[in-house]
Amino acid sequence: MKLIIFAYKLLDTMLFTTPVGLPCGTLEISHKSRLMLIGSCFAGNIGTVLLDNKFNVDVNPFGVQYNPLSIETVLSRIIDGTPFENDSPEIFEHNGKWHSILHHSDFSSNSKAQLIDGINKRLLKAHGAIGECDTIIITLGTAYAYTRKSDNAIVGNCHKLPGNCFTRTLLGLESITERLLNVMQRIIAINPKVKFLFTVSPIRHLRDGAHDNQKSKATLLLAIDRIAQTLPNNTAYFPSYEIMMDELRDYRFYADDMLHPSAKAIEYIWECFDKCYFSKETRLLNTKTAEITRGLAHRPFDPESASYTQFIAQILQKIEAVEKEHPYIDFEKEKIQCNTLLNR
Repeated sequence: MKLIIFAYKLLDTMLFTTPVGLPCGTLEISHKSRLMLIGSCFAGNIGTVLLDNKFNVDVNPFGVQYNPLSIETVLSRIIDGTPFENDSPEIFEHNGKWHSILHHSDFSSNSKAQLIDGINKRLLKAHGAIGECDTIIITLGTAYAYTRKSDNAIVGNCHKLPGNCFTRTLLGLESITERLLNVMQRIIAINPKVKFLFTVSPIRHLRDGAHDNQKSKATLLLAIDRIAQTLPNNTAYFPSYEIMMDELRDYRFYADDMLHPSAKAIEYIWECFDKCYFSKETRLLNTKTAEITRGLAHRPFDPESASYTQFIAQILQKIEAVEKEHPYIDFEKEKIQCNTLLNR
């Protein structure tokens, strides 16, 4: 019996993970903050949660971007605000669809005019926002980049063009640091208060090979460290890569492809993000906005019932209460949804 009690006490003191120290207090983000997220699909993951919690955020205006040079190119284009035109070299047709080498395939279209209209609308919105951003969150995915052989242009997405159209390169530490610092300083010149929050995507690029993936991630980490040393007052780092590799190293925290974080892993990393950058007041407001979001996502057994109508009316009342206290939060889409359901 004593041995069993001792064993339980021992288990109480044992750690079955290696906790990563969180950089709490280095940056504060609230619902009043104006945010922009640029980078890999992990930026999209966190961006989606921020949007669900009604933060003022622009997520990947050019779609998912993986390497530092395509991110630098996208940020430069946003700063300049130069629209895409019919003869822009970034625009091309392949397999019956129109694409941009700087944009994710989400923007691709059957019509050249629709493609250009769509990407220019997003560019214009981002151009207007970047000078007012409080925090730009940059998620670097890989240090491998692709350039188009015909003009040596950096590529954000290959759009399934033949591999012999591109040159694949492992970017050097100096090149990454110089290019990112240059575009950051351009943004600071027009927006001195801006902060840059860097993170490295925990998604492994095993198509590069396990060893090359490690070289790639190490290069990104070293580049961010140099940037932070050069611009310490404008740069912060969130350890999403380290959390995934050390705290969540078990494969139960991965999706079916064994590369991407699972929904549970993303939830855990979000909780770490919460601890780092949100005040008690922001967390309380997150609870209220999440309750509204969950309520509207609920699928009723009988959408015509009186009880469901009452449920939606209560959600609308919650929205109005939050709006009254926090008028800077945009609930327009949710109010339209509630009123549509109530007026059926």
